[in-house]
Amino acid sequence: MAIHTPRPLNPVLSFAPELLLAAQGIRAAIFDVDGVLTSGSIYISERGEDFKAFNSLDGHGLKLLAQSGITPVVITGRDSPAVRRRVADLGIAHAYYGVHDKLAAANTLLQTLQLDWDALAAMGDDWPDLPLMTRAAFVCAPSNAHAEVKAIAHHVTQATGGHGAARECCDVLLMAAGRYAALLRGHLTTLDGTS
Repeated sequence: MAIHTPRPLNPVLSFAPELLLAAQGIRAAIFDVDGVLTSGSIYISERGEDFKAFNSLDGHGLKLLAQSGITPVVITGRDSPAVRRRVADLGIAHAYYGVHDKLAAANTLLQTLQLDWDALAAMGDDWPDLPLMTRAAFVCAPSNAHAEVKAIAHHVTQATGGHGAARECCDVLLMAAGRYAALLRGHLTTLDGTS
C-alpha cells in the first residue's frame, strides 16, 4: 500500500494582533466549569445526582494547552463526580472543587506553580469569577457570560459556554505562544509516528 503525503495544512483561524499581544507570556490558564466548560445548565436527578454535558472541542483545547507548556487549571464553585471525572479524563493536574473563595484558590495555585498574576489567564462567566478576572493578565468570557464579566474581558468568544468557548480561548493562547500552527500540523501524523 502506498503512503500518501498529506496536503499542506495552514491555519485558517486568526485573531487580531493586539489580542495576541495581550495573551503573550501566559503560563497557566484557569477555567470555571459551570457556564464555561458546560452550558451552565445543571441537571439533578431525583436521587440528587448531578449531570453535566461537556464539549469535546473544549477538552481537546485543554489538552493542547498542556502539550504547549501552558498549565490548564479548573477552579469551580461546585463539586460533583461528573466534573471530577471529566477533569481526570483530561489529565488536568490542578483542580479546585467546591471553592467559595476563588481568589484564595488561585493564590494557592500561583504559589504551587511559582508564578505571578502576569503569567495567568482566566476564563469565567459570572460574578464569582471576577476576583480572578480582574487580576489575571489575560481574560476571556463566553458570549453568554454576564454583562459585567464580558465588559472586562480581553476576548469575548463567539461560542457560548459548553459549546466551544473554552476551545476558542485555548486557540488564542496557543496562537499567542506561537504554538498553534505546529500543533495543527502535528495532527497530520498518526499517534504511532507514521503519516
